[in-house]
Amino acid sequence: MRIAVLGGGAMGMLYASMLASCHDVVVMDRNAAKVEAIKSRGITLEEQDGTLVTAHPGAAQMGEPVKPADLVLVFVKAMGTREALEKCRALIGEHTLLLTLQNGGGHEDVLSQFVPMQRILLGTTQHNASVREDGRVFHGGSGQTVIGSPVGEHEQAEKVAIAFEAAGICTVASRNVRETIWRKLMTNVSLSALTGVFQMPMGFVSDSASAWRLCEMLVREACAVAAADGVVFDPQEKIEEVHQVAVKGPRGITSICADLMHGRMTEVDTISGSVVRAAARLHVPAPHHEMMVLLIHAMEDKNRETGK
Repeated sequence: MRIAVLGGGAMGMLYASMLASCHDVVVMDRNAAKVEAIKSRGITLEEQDGTLVTAHPGAAQMGEPVKPADLVLVFVKAMGTREALEKCRALIGEHTLLLTLQNGGGHEDVLSQFVPMQRILLGTTQHNASVREDGRVFHGGSGQTVIGSPVGEHEQAEKVAIAFEAAGICTVASRNVRETIWRKLMTNVSLSALTGVFQMPMGFVSDSASAWRLCEMLVREACAVAAADGVVFDPQEKIEEVHQVAVKGPRGITSICADLMHGRMTEVDTISGSVVRAAARLHVPAPHHEMMVLLIHAMEDKNRETGK
């Protein structure tokens, strides 16, 4: 399968390196230096046990002429999705599928401006990664990737799942992707948001009694909003799932945490903000998530004020 990975950040490079083992993969990024680095040195993946593996996918700058892909995997920041797809329209052929594994929800609203809903796949992943100073990608946590069609095109999801499995990526094609998105949000709007506020890896949240109590409160509140949206979870089960993510990847640095550390804008509006919007639409209170959105935006403001 010819796969284009849109975005050469930590997660984009992680998936590109894994998929390149048995697929024709090209990484599309707007940073010319990063593109040249991938072309010349490849992508070196560092596992938690210290193992280093180097893969050599193709790479090109966004806007360069490229042939259409069978699958475009979207890993740019949510606020940059529309611009990236505009620049990379050459990748989108008559049968090209668009798959987003971006954090948060509502991404199909943008993707459907480029392909019909029947060619859109939504998904989540338990993998997490961060970029080391020397350019290596640290694989901080592993797990299942779940994908599905928002309009019931299950065969499309199964085809991509088989392609991912061939590359060693544990993948499930789900018939209920809406539930899948809510399930992943439980981790992002609690554990990930808190690591951003505390500027600490995931293990801190599970180890600190106070931080963990905050995490539980966020999960319970998100479960109440999901239930109002027709997706019912057992809050205690969700809390335990989030706990396991932290325990299995204690050194993992989430995207919100990394963005704030490096003075970048975060995706909080498509993560915690998606719960706030759903709560407003469904007339369910979500004060803790409103607080998280405001806290993270305040930290962004602080970074701008200090010139970070």
